Amino acid sequence: MPVTHFRLQWPDGSIAVCYSPSSIVRDYFTAGQEYPLDDFLTRARQALGNASDRVRAKYGYFCSSATDQLAVIEATAERFSGQPDAKVRFIDFDGGSSAHSK
Repeated sequence: MPVTHFRLQWPDGSIAVCYSPSSIVRDYFTAGQEYPLDDFLTRARQALGNASDRVRAKYGYFCSSATDQLAVIEATAERFSGQPDAKVRFIDFDGGSSAHSK
C-alpha cells in the first residue's frame, strides 16, 4: 500500500500537492486529464475514501490524513463552485515518501 502524492491544478492556475495513503488513487485519475469540478470531487471522495478503507483493513483504523486531505480538497473546490465550466487538471503522480504513516 504505497503512499502516493499527486499534483493538481485548480481553475485559478494554482497547484496543489496532495496525499493518499494508498496508490488506489491511480484507479480514479489519469495524469494530464482535466475533470469538471463536480466529477473531480466525486472521484476524490471515492479515491480517498477507498484509500482510508484500505488502511483500516490492514491496520484496524481509518487514515485521518486521507480524511484531512479530502477536507482540504473540498474547501478549495468550494471557491470555484460558482464557475459552471470550472475544471481541475490532474497533473501527475509522485510516489515519493511521506512522513504520514497511517
